[in-house]
Amino acid sequence: MAKPGKRNAITDVPGLRVGQAEDASVRTGVTVILPDERAVCAVDVRGGGPGTRETDAIQPHTLVEAVDAVGLSGGSSYGLAAADGVAGWLGAQRKGFELFSQPDIPVSPVVPAAILYDLANGGEKQWGETPPYAGLGRDAVKAAAAEFALGRAGAGFGASAGSLPGGIGSASIVTDEGYTVGAVVAVNCFGSVQVPGSDAYWAAPYEIDGEFGGVPMPPHTAFDPEDWGAAKFNPAPGTNTTIAAVATDARLSPADAKRLAQMASAGFARAIRPVFTPLDGDVVFALSTGARELAQPTAFSLARLGSLAADCLARAIARGVHAAR
Repeated sequence: MAKPGKRNAITDVPGLRVGQAEDASVRTGVTVILPDERAVCAVDVRGGGPGTRETDAIQPHTLVEAVDAVGLSGGSSYGLAAADGVAGWLGAQRKGFELFSQPDIPVSPVVPAAILYDLANGGEKQWGETPPYAGLGRDAVKAAAAEFALGRAGAGFGASAGSLPGGIGSASIVTDEGYTVGAVVAVNCFGSVQVPGSDAYWAAPYEIDGEFGGVPMPPHTAFDPEDWGAAKFNPAPGTNTTIAAVATDARLSPADAKRLAQMASAGFARAIRPVFTPLDGDVVFALSTGARELAQPTAFSLARLGSLAADCLARAIARGVHAAR
């Protein structure tokens, strides 16, 4: 039977670390997923108001087949600068893309990123011409480690999940054959993560060992289709977004990783209601470290991994909010 890894986090995938940095006065932060070696990466964008960087560069038909890091950031469009700090640090370590090795020419770090909106959460936002995000990105990648905080941390530091506190969540699963799948997510959704009139999370059917409180779904659950529970009512456009990354040690092609990201997006729908709204910028990155050959037939193995990734993402969403609360 598949079970969570020892950390129950995306860093159970061998070769991955996560770094985070926050600015408490600004009420924002950055989370960076850092592979030890360049990793195959793809993306699935579902929300109506996304903010992203370098997502075109990692489409399966393009030149770049692997990335050096993935960034998740608060700060709306300002937060995209977090990837500049990450890229600067990586470049100084000579980690990045190059067609030919030429020591006198800088490499090009590939750091796709996504942002969420936390500009209206209070905090000191009068930063003039020097937003803090490039520095936060640099601090986050320098702090990359196997252990990292959940809840009010990193890109989830200033987030809100409907009317509840949002935050960083993570979860993992290891199959009988030893494949590992993990997810990390910054939860800042318009929709609610809980069943109306209950403390149960929508993700409750996927919970393992009480990892987010162990509250079961109410018996004979029936609810008004227009009752969104603790969602954000009357939000200003662009005030939401849930951004995530899933990862596996199975060896995937860029096209396989794209399918993994698409299947993993189902985890949003299992944990948030409503989801993928015009007011959200929901994004899922999928990474493959390639440490383990994918069993044959490839299509069936990928279907299993995608299903597990969706479950991990649903669990990570609930864990992030539970930790933040």
